[in-house]
Amino acid sequence: MAGLSDREKAELVHRHRDGVPWVRLAEDAGVTVRTLQRWAGRAEGGGLARPSRGDKGTKRTPSELVEAVEALALGRPAPTAAYIHRRVGDIARSRGLSAPGYTTVRDIIKGIDPGLRTLAAEGGAAYRDRFELVFRRTAAAPNEQWQMDHTLLDVVILDEQQQAVRPWLTVALDDYSRAVAGYSLSVQAPTAEHSALAFHQAVSRKHDPAWVVSGLPDVLYSDHGSDFTSARLEQVCLDLHIRLVHSHAGRPQGRGKIERFYRTLTTELLPHLPGFIPHGTGGKPLSEPSLTIRQLDEILERFIVHEYNERSHSETKAAPHARWRGTGFVPRSPAHPEDIDLLLLTAATTRRVQRDGIQFASTRYISPVLAAYVGEDVTVRYDPRDLGEIRVFHENAFLCRAIAPERSSETYTFADLQAARTARRRALKKQLKERRSLADSLPADGRHQLIPTAQPEPDCELDPTPDETRKHGLKTYASE
Repeated sequence: MAGLSDREKAELVHRHRDGVPWVRLAEDAGVTVRTLQRWAGRAEGGGLARPSRGDKGTKRTPSELVEAVEALALGRPAPTAAYIHRRVGDIARSRGLSAPGYTTVRDIIKGIDPGLRTLAAEGGAAYRDRFELVFRRTAAAPNEQWQMDHTLLDVVILDEQQQAVRPWLTVALDDYSRAVAGYSLSVQAPTAEHSALAFHQAVSRKHDPAWVVSGLPDVLYSDHGSDFTSARLEQVCLDLHIRLVHSHAGRPQGRGKIERFYRTLTTELLPHLPGFIPHGTGGKPLSEPSLTIRQLDEILERFIVHEYNERSHSETKAAPHARWRGTGFVPRSPAHPEDIDLLLLTAATTRRVQRDGIQFASTRYISPVLAAYVGEDVTVRYDPRDLGEIRVFHENAFLCRAIAPERSSETYTFADLQAARTARRRALKKQLKERRSLADSLPADGRHQLIPTAQPEPDCELDPTPDETRKHGLKTYASE
């Protein structure tokens, strides 16, 4: 009966009108005579289409039982449908109502708002992650907005004491191109220093010419961690004219682009390294760790520069490097590049300039500029990943970049140092001559000289005449 179309039902009705008995038609169609008569009545009334139920879409189960099912289903932990069915059956019988069937109870549970069920079972954070609207900040140009975040890598390496540790990675990502602008690795939990090192590399020109991303962003978007909300980072952004924006605490939805890069690392790079930790192994690596943090740094930079930044991105359909360069814009740079070192290189120490340079980290650093500061204390700022050179400051004023000849690709010749010594000596001799000339022009020192007393004037009447002048008795010449 349920399988017949309206057209077939109408044909049966017409056959009855042509004289075919209801009994025969009922046998042919496999339905009862009463059903055929009902179809004939609907046909006379205007159509064979089944009239819609007036209660369609509404629950025939009493509302108080429906509310009881929903209340039980939203408990924490969520009970099974069988348990709810038994409990509601008991409630219905105690109130003199008809108990709903198991299918009805299950349908009521399925009809509960998914957001309400998630909120009840998993809490507000899970509800926000799945159901709340997200505003995605989309940059329209390179360096318009950068994202910064940390992650604990799923790989084990060896620290300086040959102990197995998991490294932390801090990344600065350009929102428009998805290109990685800079990063830093550490075996310690993220701090403001790690963020500053990653941001310093992102802003600066790279040693590898293939890594083109540099300059200052207009907006820096980060999470609500203490290192990103520090007063120092706020002051750095203020000095460099960068707007610092934090995501809401506990809401990572706006950082999906940088999370996507972390997922790429986890699926495409880390599985090929010794000490990789697969998901679901409880932190146990598949193989024994053997990499040091310096080796991991080299592998990571090679992957970022020559693989990730050079291949087409699934969303932008362009390689990050190509998209960053494609607009032909000129990156915004600080007025004085050394200001970046002063603001961002938080790793600093004090050293005294010796005649052979600055001794730091068991290494000698030299620069012709240091010739004028021998014997004075200076502040050394450095990048722990690159000890080929250090930045030297004196009273918060940038002096120079001093290099370690055995670590740096740059060199200072003996002629450079000799010229610096000669220039310094001439400058000091000139200052000495000027100071001596000034000293000669000063008034004579008479602070402790004796002042002669005044003699009384002789009386004119008592002045002896020349004839009366008494001659000295001592003979000094033979003629006298």
